[in-house]
Amino acid sequence: MAPSPHIQSRPARSRKSRTGRRSPVASAMLLLVGLLATGGSYALFTASASAETTTQVTQLVDEGQRLFQANCASCHGLSAEGTVAGPNLHGVGAAAVDFQVGTGRMPMAASGPQAEQKPVQFTDEQIAALASYVASLAPGPGIPDENLLGGDGDVSNGAELFRVNCAMCHNVAGAGGALTEGKYAPSLKDVSAAHIYEAMVTGPQNMPVFNDLNITPQDKADIISYLKFINESNNAVSVIDLGSLGPVSEGLFVWIFALGSIVAITVWLTAKSN
Repeated sequence: MAPSPHIQSRPARSRKSRTGRRSPVASAMLLLVGLLATGGSYALFTASASAETTTQVTQLVDEGQRLFQANCASCHGLSAEGTVAGPNLHGVGAAAVDFQVGTGRMPMAASGPQAEQKPVQFTDEQIAALASYVASLAPGPGIPDENLLGGDGDVSNGAELFRVNCAMCHNVAGAGGALTEGKYAPSLKDVSAAHIYEAMVTGPQNMPVFNDLNITPQDKADIISYLKFINESNNAVSVIDLGSLGPVSEGLFVWIFALGSIVAITVWLTAKSN
């Protein structure tokens, strides 16, 4: 039968057109272009973010240096190298600055046996700048992470560690106590967790330094949990609040006055009956 004149013959499709597959070389090139584009974008973004962070840190350090030279250099030297009036601050780290300045102990109002806590003289931003400047001078303890300050540690372990390492100066309930030559261990009531941790790692005033080999970071967190527990309790060691003097002092008080009162009443009743 002869083909119809209205039907035109179609050109034969190639095998690649029928299957719809790309050449392996084209697929590899497309993948390579995608990887290069993604990697280039990531590198550009990372470099920009890193440069921005570096600029911010530099500005913070510069601001801290200006604050230091205006408020601290008279005692610690222009480069924090120390003088007869103040110690060298190279290596004390940001933690020491955050503790001393953040509690108002520095700058000192007057020379004395030790720096006393007083109203803070700087804003949080200024304290951060001062800490960044001192930290840039030499490696030292940094400001602790929030996960060590939450107060969710082991209270019983913290109580034991505090009793062994701290109670001889700060009292078993953290009420503080007198030391020699007009010095004293301050009360730990209502002291922030960050400042307690910073005191342990920097050793301010007469306090020894408890590095991570002496007391691990988790043990420090346990001590903070114990102090938080006793601060939230009406009284840590007795039913009657006697100023948190400790079990020995409070036991002696009960022995002398309570038992003495019973003896006195007994003698009075005996004398009256006679």
